[in-house]
Amino acid sequence: MFSAPRWLRDLGLASWLLVGVAALLFGLVWLIGATSQITMPVLVGFIVAAVSSPSVHWLKRHRVPRAAGAGLVLLAITAIAVLVMALVIGGITSQLDAIGTNSGAAADKIQGWLEDAGIDSSGASSATESAKQDVPATISKFIDGLATGIGNLTSLALGLSFAALSIFFLLKDGPSMRSWVDDHLGVPKPVARTITGNVIVSLRRYFGGVTIVAAFNAVVVGLGAFVLGVPLAGTIAVVAFVTAYIPYIGAFVTGAFAVLLALGSEGATTAVIMLVIVLLANGLLQNILQPIAFGATLGLNPLVVLIVTIGAGALFGMIGLVLAAPLTSAAVHITADLARARAAAEAHEKPEPPVADPGQPAPA
Repeated sequence: MFSAPRWLRDLGLASWLLVGVAALLFGLVWLIGATSQITMPVLVGFIVAAVSSPSVHWLKRHRVPRAAGAGLVLLAITAIAVLVMALVIGGITSQLDAIGTNSGAAADKIQGWLEDAGIDSSGASSATESAKQDVPATISKFIDGLATGIGNLTSLALGLSFAALSIFFLLKDGPSMRSWVDDHLGVPKPVARTITGNVIVSLRRYFGGVTIVAAFNAVVVGLGAFVLGVPLAGTIAVVAFVTAYIPYIGAFVTGAFAVLLALGSEGATTAVIMLVIVLLANGLLQNILQPIAFGATLGLNPLVVLIVTIGAGALFGMIGLVLAAPLTSAAVHITADLARARAAAEAHEKPEPPVADPGQPAPA
């Protein structure tokens, strides 16, 4: 008579299970952070290998051994990464004085607008001087940080070597590694293949689509800046491409960078037009392109993508920002595939109704 109702026991058990899952996730994130010097390059290698593995399959179909195909793909990835980094660092460092000049001119114009809005000149001037000093200082700190990181050759070489080795062996031995994981997931082999297959496909679809969308945004924003006469149009395009890999935050950074340069160099009208171009590139036009770029949608509502991305970023940092959407999509597809497989199995095992004997009279 003093026992808890069944629904309360089920709720308590489910709550403890959720607490255990949350503790496991936070423990894994802590372990990854504690061993980030090794785990982060391996994680990056896994993502790159998942996206680029179709290239190895294509080479194998054309009689290229898998090991040789993995080496060729790794060389191509390395060349692309070096080219992008050279464009980003070279574009920013070569135009550092111009960026500081244009940002200072934009700050002066904003000061005038603040004074016209009724803010006292001392407060507006203080904000302006702070902005003039902070923008070049931030860029200089960014460059100094890159130089410090490059100067620490031991750490850099270790991270790059782990990433390169991870990419090569995942490309070369990916099928056998996946088979081993399927055998040790603790679930039936078909279920394990459904889980691992959906994770790989979601990662491939997401990051492959992001690359296409990033290139599209870079072309639209860079071309718009070039037509409007905004200086550093090439640098703006490169920044737009690189920051597109950071969901939502990257678009904000690119937009602010382009609009400030347009305001400082060409005036308020050009800045407004540049803002419209950035909003179109990251809004309406991107929504048209994304379904084509991904080949199929991730199966998630845009609001869900926003919530899980920002939430995972707040909890797990950059890893959460980058992996939240593809892993959530993989979980949704895994659940749907397993539900369909279960329904099909139940329909197959359901006994057929007995066939009545034509010679027997029908029951009354």
